Amino acid sequence: MHGVVPTLPNLRDDHSLDIRIMTNQLRVEPLGGHDYLVRVREGEERVEILIQASPDVVERLGLGGLAEARIVEATAAFLIERQLAADLPQALDLDDVAAAYDNYLSELERRLSP
Repeated sequence: MHGVVPTLPNLRDDHSLDIRIMTNQLRVEPLGGHDYLVRVREGEERVEILIQASPDVVERLGLGGLAEARIVEATAAFLIERQLAADLPQALDLDDVAAAYDNYLSELERRLSP
């Protein structure tokens, strides 16, 4: 399930990004094993993304005991801060995200650490 995560220009300087993130609604549904269905609502559009929580990436995060679903939720938020959910692959693995974004692991660790 290794999809390519397309990258778009960093939108952090675009004021519309704040509005887009605030209007996104994100839900994570466990499917069993390490698979999760992420549902994102962007305005009127609804997007579903299957994310597999690779145990090795979860382990590399070093957040011992944190629920995988929380890691998947933070990953989805990380991605939609950078691009539209509709532009993401329909299925991806945490390994894909870690390979596509150099700061992914450190950013998730920062976000999820107590």
